[in-house]
Amino acid sequence: MSKIFKNFFAIGLALISISISFAQKRDWARLDRYTEANKALGNPAPGEHRVVFLGNSITDFWDDKHPGFFKDNNYICRGISGQTTYQFLVRFREDVINLRPEIVVINAGTNDCAENTHPFNVDISLGNIMSMVELAKANNIKVILTSVLPSSTFNWIPEITDAADRIALLNARIKEYAKANNIPFVDYYTSMVIGPERAINPTYSEDGVHPTEAGYDVMESIIVPAINNVLQSSLEN
Repeated sequence: MSKIFKNFFAIGLALISISISFAQKRDWARLDRYTEANKALGNPAPGEHRVVFLGNSITDFWDDKHPGFFKDNNYICRGISGQTTYQFLVRFREDVINLRPEIVVINAGTNDCAENTHPFNVDISLGNIMSMVELAKANNIKVILTSVLPSSTFNWIPEITDAADRIALLNARIKEYAKANNIPFVDYYTSMVIGPERAINPTYSEDGVHPTEAGYDVMESIIVPAINNVLQSSLEN
């Protein structure tokens, strides 16, 4: 083996080692975020109707702005800011299945449309949602799918100029899939959108994406009856 080749080989091994070390230190799906909370939660108590909310910053900030919503209703928040459906799918077992909920409420898609981790591909985003539904059903967890909230722009990536079109497309696909598979679909979008630009009503958002407390009031008025309907149907069946 020539000296030059040996040097290149050594450099290559060093780069591989650095890459592996870097990858091991990164937690792309943030499995660490709720590790301790999940351990502390334990299994549902007898008669407990556990409901998990899986989502991005819209769900994450919900717990910050309206903590009583989760505490008073015995709901569990598993939102992580910035995440896409790709990351939801990776952490679905840890943050949903292993908690043994009766229902999971999935709010997904804003960051897919904003390309936070991958180029926007509505088929793949919907496929990730479908995979989560299939995992839930395989573990006897009922699913409620929700619409992406309206937005005409993403302030962290202003070069995306068709945000409203992307959101409308993904919402249509989620709704169609839900209807075809008899899955409850909760439409936040219609109650929060305004104007021809299809932005979120400024009454409900200060930054054009995330709800204010008034925005969460609207969402709560829609999602709670949907959850109660699913729970009631379970009791009747």
